[in-house]
Amino acid sequence: MGEQPWVETEFRTAGGTVRGRRSPDGVAAVLGIPYAAAPFGAHRFRAPQPAAGWSAPRDCTVFGPVAPQSAELPGSPVWRPGDEEVLTVNVWVRAPSDAGPLPVLFWIHGGAYTFGSSAQPDFDGTALARAGVVVVSCNYRVGFEGFGHVPGFPDNRGLLDQVAALRWVRENIAAFGGDPGNVTVAGHSAGAGSAACLMVMEQAHGLFRRAVAHSVPHAFFGVEVAAAITSRIAAAAGVAATGPGLLSASPQALVAAADKVAGACETDPVTAVQAFDPVVFQPVLDGEVLPMDPLAALASGIAREVDLLVCHTLEEYWFLHEVGAVREVASEPELADFAEALSLPARLVAGYRALMPDAPVLDRYLAIFGDAVFGEYSSRLAEHHARAGGRAYLSRFARRRPRPGGGTRPWHTADIPFAFGNLDAVGADFLIGGAPDAQDRALSRRMLRAWVDFAACGDPGWPAVTADGTTVQVWAVPDDHLSDDGASAVRALWRGVPLEAELSLAPELAPGPGPGLEPALTTTSSPSDTLPARRTSK
Repeated sequence: MGEQPWVETEFRTAGGTVRGRRSPDGVAAVLGIPYAAAPFGAHRFRAPQPAAGWSAPRDCTVFGPVAPQSAELPGSPVWRPGDEEVLTVNVWVRAPSDAGPLPVLFWIHGGAYTFGSSAQPDFDGTALARAGVVVVSCNYRVGFEGFGHVPGFPDNRGLLDQVAALRWVRENIAAFGGDPGNVTVAGHSAGAGSAACLMVMEQAHGLFRRAVAHSVPHAFFGVEVAAAITSRIAAAAGVAATGPGLLSASPQALVAAADKVAGACETDPVTAVQAFDPVVFQPVLDGEVLPMDPLAALASGIAREVDLLVCHTLEEYWFLHEVGAVREVASEPELADFAEALSLPARLVAGYRALMPDAPVLDRYLAIFGDAVFGEYSSRLAEHHARAGGRAYLSRFARRRPRPGGGTRPWHTADIPFAFGNLDAVGADFLIGGAPDAQDRALSRRMLRAWVDFAACGDPGWPAVTADGTTVQVWAVPDDHLSDDGASAVRALWRGVPLEAELSLAPELAPGPGPGLEPALTTTSSPSDTLPARRTSK
């Protein structure tokens, strides 16, 4: 007999009946369900508004349109002017059973707060649903529509969209067999940064009980910096940097203007770090939607009731260099300029030189950049959360693949196809360095199981971080192992180097011990920190 065909299946939501498809092995996929009204016209630049309901069953067998952006990602839909119903969720769930309501994993895609969507092939929730969770993913406003500062309108609209999607989960997920009282927010890169923000946002309080954050970026803007970036984007679009002026520009015009501003950052940045990594959209520390940097907020104990699982890769920035997203640094003077841009102490740069004595400048630059933006910030999130009374777990992705002329590094995003169980997805071969082998598939099963177990009961399977020590699960092939960060040479370099968010913390919460208070690593610089032109030439 041939393989059984997909069959239609229906679920009743508060907005109306939705029709998805169930695979032969019993996993239903219901795609493109509106959770909020189209954020254009009268709703543009505003907090998300309720979606209108429908009377007849709604076809939900294809993903909804993506938010305005210029990116074209492998296997993913692209944004086209006129696409407006961009605030949708997708649900994957296995066939009903008598086991009771299932834990829910709510996925937030990454993309530098500028691009990406829930329709990326490596985010397919089938394997996770098969393992016992209800998977929900969402599209949200990115780029200027979601994170641009608009006078008279709320900041962080993309985060508010995510809150609205979580409210949809609370109100509707029981119809899919999910437990609205057992929701885990998960994300990678900008999605992980979003998850950290949601942990400390009053609007999201009570909507989830756990968070999984892979490669959390230390990336936030103050209102002044966000306003300065808006001024440049408005000028590039030929409109005034006011609410009415920005409303007069089409989404397409603002996407193009933002791309132009980002492209000019190497020689004319708003903040010093943008000369090296030209990201122009980040969550805004506005004191309202986002009261403060999540690192400082978690250290205060504000979210101690939320369990936290953190992961980062060992060599994050090699991926960003590979895809041409960051400036290349190949000389010692350029490395010194970079260190100044990030306010890094000289002893830290010298320490990396000692740990990597035979490495070219480029490799040391990428190592420092990856640890500064992702590795150290992610690790400290887990540590501060644990010290404040929360339950936190830390892991690192260290899987490598040797090949002629080098090898595939454990770089940014490589861990995600493993955790989703999507090693054969379109584009995954680039992330993991070719077709997966048996060891890769075994690693994927272990990582996926850790996610499912954490979502179910808050324990991924290794010791938690404590106030006295940081035990790390290291994902690798052929075997994983536990590591003690107290013996880590890289982590030792960062002791005594506070991140900006830590400067206001009590001494017992600040990083230490170290040789006194070093300059703070900052990515939330004021406009006066613009990098001098002489420091931007390659």
